[in-house]
Amino acid sequence: MRLVNASVPDAVREIITQNRSIYDCMKMDLINYTALAVKIQPVVEKHLGGQVNLNTIVVAIKRYSDSFEQKDEVKKESVLKNARLSLTDGILGIKFSTDDFGSEDTASLMNKFSEINPDYEFFRLADSFRVLTEDLAGIRELFGAFGNAEDKFSTGLAKIKILIPPEQDRNDVASYVAGVLHSNGIEPANAFFSQDNITIVLNEKDASRAYEILRSEIVR
Repeated sequence: MRLVNASVPDAVREIITQNRSIYDCMKMDLINYTALAVKIQPVVEKHLGGQVNLNTIVVAIKRYSDSFEQKDEVKKESVLKNARLSLTDGILGIKFSTDDFGSEDTASLMNKFSEINPDYEFFRLADSFRVLTEDLAGIRELFGAFGNAEDKFSTGLAKIKILIPPEQDRNDVASYVAGVLHSNGIEPANAFFSQDNITIVLNEKDASRAYEILRSEIVR
């Protein structure tokens, strides 16, 4: 995913948070930072749209690893204490490749999409587009005009949007949320990051419990 106005630490956090194996090894301090940096360097560069120095990635990994340390004076207050949560179920996830559409075709498609349902979320990745929207017949018909349409749909989803106040440090939010959900046996289907919010995509069966778990982190 090409992250808009993102930094190397932003890209590193997203890559690690979305890879459960790497994430768990990092929490257990079982990661060789340089080896991991070499492994994820191509992905970081794809996220940011340009070359990134390997040492810069190593430093970002080290700082992210340091954020896992459970310091009592920090953990007295939840990272989510001032966050705002919203839960939406009945979500349809749509993924289509950049090879399927040119930029003009994509713009035209999304204009038609907006006429059916203006309340959607659009994410531009390195090699594909992702859309989260209400599961409506009109949306399915629109994408049904393209070959293998059903392969583009992910159904039975819900999303939790986490909005962090601008004055609050957001660096630990992604790892904190992933850790809280993982410790309660909930694995998100996907996660998308921007400068002011995180969108967690889950199976509908897990959504209500995940919401209550995260909500309890805000009010405690």
